[in-house]
Amino acid sequence: MGWKNLTGISEFFLLGFSEKLEQQKVLFGLFLSLYLITVAGNLLIILAIITDAQLHTPMYFFLANLSLADACFVSTTVPKMLANIWIQNQVISYSGCLLQLYFFMLFVMLEAFLLAVMAYDRYMAICHPLHYILVMSPGLCVFLVSACWIVNALHSLLHTLLMNSLSFCADHKIPHFFCDINPLLSLACTDPFINELVIFIVGGLAGLVCVLCLIISYTYIFSTILKIPSAQGKRKAFSTCSSHLSMVSLFFGTSFCVYFSPPSTRSAQKGTVASVMYTVVTPMLNPFIYSLRNRDMKSSLKKLIGVKKIHFL
Repeated sequence: MGWKNLTGISEFFLLGFSEKLEQQKVLFGLFLSLYLITVAGNLLIILAIITDAQLHTPMYFFLANLSLADACFVSTTVPKMLANIWIQNQVISYSGCLLQLYFFMLFVMLEAFLLAVMAYDRYMAICHPLHYILVMSPGLCVFLVSACWIVNALHSLLHTLLMNSLSFCADHKIPHFFCDINPLLSLACTDPFINELVIFIVGGLAGLVCVLCLIISYTYIFSTILKIPSAQGKRKAFSTCSSHLSMVSLFFGTSFCVYFSPPSTRSAQKGTVASVMYTVVTPMLNPFIYSLRNRDMKSSLKKLIGVKKIHFL
């Protein structure tokens, strides 16, 4: 894909976290560890779901796609940051920046959509258990996941093409560790009104759909759980959605802090640190949340690791 900028700028500079060499060495080790743990954890989740027939259910099908999105999500930003620290070069090409922006927006919105779909799955499982198998058919599950990928691919392409239509000023230093949409818009020389309008309407609508789906689903879920007469039944019902609820709280809580904080309290450094939470830490924690709080997943992972040890020996 050949991106061209109207002002002829061929590169940007990702300022990252710190210019001090000793701090960069610590950051390199920290983010490399987080990245490896994130990718390994999510790939283990995917492998466990594929190899264990007991996990071939809609909930784990969506979880496998979420783990794939998490692994791709963190791979969009962290490897480039690690490479920049390693070679002591903050440059990212103009086309590389837009490509990073495209995939970042794709996977961040894909995660939001998948979490919303998983909330609907939990709603059907708890509120309509007798119709669950009939409604959540393999065909519907594949359709929902495919729709999430296609819609978000087109959504990301729209924002990236609009960004490519802007011209940028001579100062092309991005106070971030990756090419996010807000820092890029702040560098534009031309009026980014159309970009901001599309973000507000299209991006806001997409986010609103996800949030409404989550709120409505969990309103019915909690209402149904409260009607269960026994305390043990309530705990059992709530345990089936507690992991998903934890993931929703982590992802939306940290992302809202980045994009919806008041301008008076917002700064480049605070925004960069807050972005780490939902771009790096949240994808890393998701496998731990599901493996530690889900008995079936924990059992499947033990079997998988046990098999690997036997083959190794």
